[in-house]
Amino acid sequence: MRSRNQNENHQNNNPPTKPKHADLSETVLQAKKLSVYYGETLALQEVSMDILKNSVTALIGPSGCGKSTLIRCFNRLNDLIDGCRVEGKVIYRGKDLYGSKIDPVAVRRRIGMVFQKPNPFPKSIYENIAYGARINGFKGDMDELVERSLQRAALWNEVKDKLKTSGLSLSGGQQQRLCIARAIALKPEVVLMDEPASSLDPISTESVEELIHQLKHDYTIVIVTHNMQQATRISDFTAFFNAKAGKNGKRFGYLVEYDKTEAIFESPQEESTKQYVSGRFG
Repeated sequence: MRSRNQNENHQNNNPPTKPKHADLSETVLQAKKLSVYYGETLALQEVSMDILKNSVTALIGPSGCGKSTLIRCFNRLNDLIDGCRVEGKVIYRGKDLYGSKIDPVAVRRRIGMVFQKPNPFPKSIYENIAYGARINGFKGDMDELVERSLQRAALWNEVKDKLKTSGLSLSGGQQQRLCIARAIALKPEVVLMDEPASSLDPISTESVEELIHQLKHDYTIVIVTHNMQQATRISDFTAFFNAKAGKNGKRFGYLVEYDKTEAIFESPQEESTKQYVSGRFG
């Protein structure tokens, strides 16, 4: 058996790419030796992993291990942070999203994002859906798009008679489902979710989790969560990240283990994964 230090070195030098027990499902996104720096400070080191189509992939690990940093790389939101530098590649449908000819705005249309706290626009429920579609050049039937998006977000029946009221008037759980409807209105293929239920009550959390189960039939979902029970409930695959101090004393994140969710929680291969999922640290 390896010592813990040897084990961590092994993980860092040979990061898993595909879930070991996955079938041959189509790969939608690939991170290839992806590292992220804020200024000169390393935040995430050489992550390589494949995200599989029509699946829910959960990213778990202690605070500061780079989970949110990673998903922001997947749709180039880190471009908006001063001093952020990304090395390596993110491949989507055969194209490197960090290539010189790639338009980040176009990337975000194909790879949507739902944030930790619900953030509806200060507009009507209808305009929360229509506004993004309109500025992105949608020319079809807007009423149909709004209704379809709200239906897919399991919100239509609750708001169909008050579409002109402010999105901010909704409950927290409804607001988060409105934000999900807004994201899928642009017809992305991938939806990134950064702890989408962390600020919600248990009933609203259950509604969002049920929605995620429904959405994976049409979308590929990557979700950051600190709630390990949530990861077991909603995800097909789980990637465990950890953090350690670099030579400058500052901590950076790295991928430890990536597999089917039941394998990560029931028979993890790495000692640090076992300790984390059993609640011994984190």
